[in-house]
Amino acid sequence: MTRIHAFSLLFTLLLGTVPVCAQTEPLPDQVFKVNVNLVVVDAQVLTKKTHQPVPALQPEDFSLFENGVKQQIASLSQDKLPLSVVFLFDLTDSVRPVLESLSHGALQALQHLKPEDEAAVMVYAASTQLLQDFTTDRELVVKAIRKAARMESREAAFFNEGIFQAASQASKAPSQGRRVIIWLTDNVPNIPSEDIRSQYGRSISAASLHTENEAFAKLFKTGTAVFTLLQRSDISEAEFMRKFNQPMQMLFRLQYPPGDVFKYTRQTGGEVVESYSSRKASAKMADLIDQIRTRYSIGYHPVMDDQPGRFREIRLEVAPEVQEREGKLIVETRRGYYR
Repeated sequence: MTRIHAFSLLFTLLLGTVPVCAQTEPLPDQVFKVNVNLVVVDAQVLTKKTHQPVPALQPEDFSLFENGVKQQIASLSQDKLPLSVVFLFDLTDSVRPVLESLSHGALQALQHLKPEDEAAVMVYAASTQLLQDFTTDRELVVKAIRKAARMESREAAFFNEGIFQAASQASKAPSQGRRVIIWLTDNVPNIPSEDIRSQYGRSISAASLHTENEAFAKLFKTGTAVFTLLQRSDISEAEFMRKFNQPMQMLFRLQYPPGDVFKYTRQTGGEVVESYSSRKASAKMADLIDQIRTRYSIGYHPVMDDQPGRFREIRLEVAPEVQEREGKLIVETRRGYYR
């Protein structure tokens, strides 16, 4: 996952008196302010054959590029930063039959967090609702997850809005650790598009909803990675076949993307875990949290420019020597960030 940490280092030099013509006067305090920008990129390196993490890599094993320019790696660590996790539950009708199973997966993931890790719980349909703000109190988080498992909604569900609000919530995490959204869904929006002005303009405020591009911008700006536990019900499968096999629906989705878990995870360096039963969901979520912990946090100081707010593209490569030793590798990291 990437994120800019702007550290302001304030040095105050209190100088003593200096004799001038037999008279001493204190010099005014001199304050120097230095801004140091550190970009932190979360990355996972897996063997393609076994899909297991590659351990003990060193800075020289990586080549990192920003906008095509190679960067000097300033820091590299594993499992050092605490996690700030937002559990985001989809409340669409098609998810209802598997919502309890998804909640079991979330509870299993919760058990694999460290004491210093914090978690929040959100649900969404046409709008989002925060059930539990960030806390390290596991009882409060468990209570919120169980509440989410019992909730229902007859509203249309807006994936992009849910992700946008979850990323906004992640940016409010008290700790300065890694920000993660764990999205629990069937990946079947129950609306054809997010062209709200033509479809839902009168019933839902268009100004209050965010597009896929806006959701991605929020993820990149907050340095949040999306991980997904995907489980479909029979209703999900029927909805998927109906909506994705109609040419007009497919064209509409291309013009107005409703949101897709695979796209969100791929662009932010996360992972999609698919499950077909409650038992498998729990086991896979436990493995997912463990894999999040094995991710590398790579820090570097980018060269500053005069174009703030511009998107900076990131590319991460692993040295050929590592691939010769480990075999073919999968390198997962976010696509970039906004400066």
